[in-house]
Amino acid sequence: MPPAHPFDFDYTRDDADGDKLKEECGVFGVVGASDAANFVALGLHALQHRGQEAGGIVSHDPEQGFNSARRFGYVRDNFTKASLMETLPGPLAIGHVRYSTAGSKGAVIRDVQPFFGEFSMGGAAIAHNGNITNADELRKELIERGSIFQSSSDSECIIHLMARSLQRNIPERMEDALRRVQGAFSIVAMTRTKLIGVRDPLGVRPLVLGKLEGNGWVLSSETCALDIIGAEYVREIEPGEMVVITASGGVESHFPFRRQASRFCIFEHVYFSRPDSIIGGKSVYETRRQIGVELAKESPVDADLVCPVPDSGTPAAIGFSQESGIPYAMGIIRNQYMGRTFIEPTESIRNMGVRLKLNVNRALIRGKRVILVDDSVVRGTTSRKIKEMILDAGAAEVHFRIASPPTAWPCFYGVDTPQREKLLAATMTEEEMRVHLAVDSLKFISLDGLYRAVGEAEGRNAKCPQYCDACFSGDYPVKPTDQITKGFELKAAE
Repeated sequence: MPPAHPFDFDYTRDDADGDKLKEECGVFGVVGASDAANFVALGLHALQHRGQEAGGIVSHDPEQGFNSARRFGYVRDNFTKASLMETLPGPLAIGHVRYSTAGSKGAVIRDVQPFFGEFSMGGAAIAHNGNITNADELRKELIERGSIFQSSSDSECIIHLMARSLQRNIPERMEDALRRVQGAFSIVAMTRTKLIGVRDPLGVRPLVLGKLEGNGWVLSSETCALDIIGAEYVREIEPGEMVVITASGGVESHFPFRRQASRFCIFEHVYFSRPDSIIGGKSVYETRRQIGVELAKESPVDADLVCPVPDSGTPAAIGFSQESGIPYAMGIIRNQYMGRTFIEPTESIRNMGVRLKLNVNRALIRGKRVILVDDSVVRGTTSRKIKEMILDAGAAEVHFRIASPPTAWPCFYGVDTPQREKLLAATMTEEEMRVHLAVDSLKFISLDGLYRAVGEAEGRNAKCPQYCDACFSGDYPVKPTDQITKGFELKAAE
């Protein structure tokens, strides 16, 4: 569940004071495996980094029908109990781990996915990763026509649109519904016999296909979750593709949406995906290391040590060190067992701040000129505290190198970002941010440098960007209709 206070940390991520972007969600599905829900639970455990607030699993058994379980907290604390998993029998199951990006924030069980609906041709469950940018408009229309919503989640719109569709079967109804939807969606759904996967036409959010021994098939947000269950990675679901999978018939694929140039989220390469995943045939770890190489080329500095801000800055720090020739060192040590604050968080405990989670290796840092490599700067609060810890330990100089361009625009495609005015880069230049953070130097990788690191040798194509980079550029590939209605102003054409 969400932390009770700013320093009641989530042990799985590098977030303190809301100073990191929160992942969208993770989805996972299995068909053709005995006790499929057990495989789904393992897959969700591997995807826990994509959402720590809550998780849910829906399964189907030919004799018992559909069963579901939704719980707050970590997968390990809920879906490892035999008593619970016994209530989710069957060879077909899907699951979801959640961090709320739309709807109510906090502990509301009705918002936990997968969502289930009973249609005239049978039941269906759906798990959605992403964000629907016209959800308010759709919700208003559906309510006026008699739909009764059970949650505040934008994803529930899809179920209601399916219910109102006149198509003959559930996959066709899902196609019909998704043609009304704007924004980003990678969906894993199930009927009584079928596992369904769909990506939006731009392919903003990830979805991959895997194969289990025998007749089993898997859909997952990331390849790392295939590894945990011993599934073979087959391929990515393509942007705009729908696959319908059965244990007996295998994978049927078609493209129900108009073809468009893909705009995959570039921040998946920077931070969201696990470093042991594969994206577009490339190791996420290797891409992040290459970001560090580009950073060192673009923004060299004389120093004694290159230190990552654990853990998301580690691959980029290794790349920076290798390219610059400056030694890599673990100048900051993470307390691996820091979960929720273990004592009553009094004022004195709150003031300890980041020290509850990270500690400086004083013997190593004292008297050194230190380059700190981090993945991003959002509000800047954590960066200031880490800098203070480094200086308190006796560092001679502190230089920040950031493995992404300045985050100056909010994301509306499934990432929980602050309002634009709360983003440091939205109101300050790079030099103003350096003064604000009180460091000796501050440099971000350029947008072209980031594109080169992910494999685009010529950098970013300004006329037709190869990725969604709206959080850096303000170039939104899908108009955020609901936000514009609320007064959000898009970036003026240059």
